[in-house]
Amino acid sequence: MGWITEDLIRRNAEHNDCVIFSLEELSLHQQEIERLEHIDKWCRDLKILYLQNNLIGKIENVSKLKKLEYLNLALNNIEKIENLEGCEELAKLDLTVNFIGELSSIKTLQHNIHLKELFLMGNPCASFDHYREFVVATLPQLKWLDGKEIEPSERIKALQDYSVIEPQIREQEKDHCLKRAKLKEEAQRKHQEEDKNEDKRSNAGFDGRWYTDINATLSSLESKDRLQAPDIEEHNTKKLDNSEDDLEFWNKPCLFTPESRLETLRHMEKQRKNQEKLSEKKKKVKPPRTLIAEDGKALNVNEPKIDFSLKDNEKQIILDLAVYRYMDTSLIDVDVQPTYVRVMIKGRPFQLVLPAEVKPDSSSAKRSQTTGHLVICMPKVGEVITGGQRAFKSMKTTSDRSREQTNTRSKHMEKLEVDPSKHSFPDVTNIVQEKKHTPRRRPEPKIIPSEEDPTFEDNPEVPPLI
Repeated sequence: MGWITEDLIRRNAEHNDCVIFSLEELSLHQQEIERLEHIDKWCRDLKILYLQNNLIGKIENVSKLKKLEYLNLALNNIEKIENLEGCEELAKLDLTVNFIGELSSIKTLQHNIHLKELFLMGNPCASFDHYREFVVATLPQLKWLDGKEIEPSERIKALQDYSVIEPQIREQEKDHCLKRAKLKEEAQRKHQEEDKNEDKRSNAGFDGRWYTDINATLSSLESKDRLQAPDIEEHNTKKLDNSEDDLEFWNKPCLFTPESRLETLRHMEKQRKNQEKLSEKKKKVKPPRTLIAEDGKALNVNEPKIDFSLKDNEKQIILDLAVYRYMDTSLIDVDVQPTYVRVMIKGRPFQLVLPAEVKPDSSSAKRSQTTGHLVICMPKVGEVITGGQRAFKSMKTTSDRSREQTNTRSKHMEKLEVDPSKHSFPDVTNIVQEKKHTPRRRPEPKIIPSEEDPTFEDNPEVPPLI
């Protein structure tokens, strides 16, 4: 059963930016609505309202829609025209294919002075004798009836014959009401029987029988203990029973009544629920992802489908996982093993086989505060794994390797020995002699005695004056 909810109206008001108080046009067709409600409170400015192909049984809660011009209630379960006096601007009313048998109820439309078009085809009243003449004479404001224009001459003739036509219409209405009362009683009785049958089925014994036979139940239990029927056979039998019930329902003849429409709806809902139950049973639990092979070898798995990078240094292996930036760290679980690393991200495993053996106890996992990436640092041990087999070799540094290479080269070098008595070779270190730098002294000035001094005597033992 469908209900008129605020969310339903908003979803159908996208053309008005989901605003419902100023909505002028609303379409709620094919929603399995059984009752007309709330629209007159939420959408006072409605001018066009589509409610066709639902299960509405009564016209109600629309009298406050003063601006309503077009109301479409075709293909519903309406049996009487009522509660439309407040729709002052109503100009077009569509009640095609309903169950209106009280043709005299159209008199309530006399207050709708702007009503120009009316559709009543497909209703029981449309098969009454003098149906059109009665409607034309009762509603003088009408211009079109069932898509056909009303001529002035037709209206004059209908008014002239109205006194004769009205009693005939009343008699036909009474006959229709009696038939409807019988059909309602029969439908109610049938519905009660179906409810009783469903209660019996739900309260049946554990062996599925309508009676309790101890011997039969014991024998059935023993047979079940010996041979358990597979779920596939049970599923097939249920499917056959459902298909048989469905075929029986659709092949059963029935009258076109509001009760038959409701019964069809309930049957379809029941079939849909059964189908959902069967589909839930069919759904198999997804098997867990295989992380370790039968031979004990770890597998590479990336179920979360995230990017990663692996850096292999001489001392450690660094794994960078591009974890989602705004993911909570509590949803991440890291497990470092000597030969592989496993990270569970929201229950999905990421596993990577490492190229070298690492130390799990010394490993660390940190998360970037800017990018959200998970960085796992795993220090290496002194052994490496080659070719997937456990053939270990000692790891050596580059300095050790260079020393080994020099040692091997020195072993293979051949030295040439020369007899110094027969051959002599110069000392290369003394080929070039460095010049000894002596400090430069300033030349002493020579004192030349002047010839003008007559008392000057040159004594060689006296040192010169500086």
